[in-house]
Amino acid sequence: MRTHRLLLLAAVVVPVLWGQLPHAQAQSPKFLLGLVSISANEANNARFIRGAQKEAAAKGWTVSVIDAAGSADQANAAIQNLVQRKAGAIIDLVFPATSLGAGLAAARAANIPVATWGGGLGNGIVATNGSGGPLAIPIITAAAAYLGPNGSLLALTYHTGEVCRQREEVMDGILAKTPGIKVTKNEVRIPGYFQDGAQYATAWLAAHPAGGKLAIWGCWDDPAIGAISALRQQMRTDVKVYGENGNAQAIAAIQKGFMEATAWQNSEQEGVTLVDTVADAIAAGKSWQPKAVEVPPVVVTSATVADFIKEHPDALGK
Repeated sequence: MRTHRLLLLAAVVVPVLWGQLPHAQAQSPKFLLGLVSISANEANNARFIRGAQKEAAAKGWTVSVIDAAGSADQANAAIQNLVQRKAGAIIDLVFPATSLGAGLAAARAANIPVATWGGGLGNGIVATNGSGGPLAIPIITAAAAYLGPNGSLLALTYHTGEVCRQREEVMDGILAKTPGIKVTKNEVRIPGYFQDGAQYATAWLAAHPAGGKLAIWGCWDDPAIGAISALRQQMRTDVKVYGENGNAQAIAAIQKGFMEATAWQNSEQEGVTLVDTVADAIAAGKSWQPKAVEVPPVVVTSATVADFIKEHPDALGK
């Protein structure tokens, strides 16, 4: 097997900021788990939600999924709504904990534990996983090695999500060690990331004719897949494309030679793990210490994609 696994992040411990967690609720058939997603239809969010729903169902919990459509204001309102509905626990998908002040304050006041997938610790969060930075390290390192000191990179970023913020910081740090790479940053929207990826790539390609070393990187796969549509329309085969998360379209694009590499995030297992960790936090009550419970990703390239699919046949969504 030629896939390369990243090391697990060390557990991070910070003080619990609320009182006794609701032990009894976790055993109740009416226990409600709220999932507040930055984009419930995005492939990676959908995989996490599927894993969380399965694990919650196994515990006899009811799940409510709320799509905040990329809006931190809507996410705060969703958390407050779940508090009013007397949810037993809440999981935030991707929104930075620092952007959820009002929602988290309401949850703390009601002694409702909140975990984050890609949103980080802090503000009373009991647990987190899906951290963005580690996935970007091997992908950006590979892109920088290809581009060398004279290449050009189009970076498709997204500042509302903590995951993409972390990955952009990783990119900046790695590229700083390879001076001379010219970087163009364009921020995509949610919704609209496929279209934005294609439009930004089209404009960037017009200013970057074939002849030099060129690459496009998406802070997650979907904007990069949008960029691939522009490359194919213009029959540009000279540009390498890199993604993050390893959704089914990205794995297929690597198979077909349209994408160079992605880091597959086992987000369905992350959903299972985070639900289990929330249950552990509820059972532990005041003795719980918040922590990161990361699931290691896998780097997928043209050289490893065949072996990867043999090991993870569901990754193609079939």
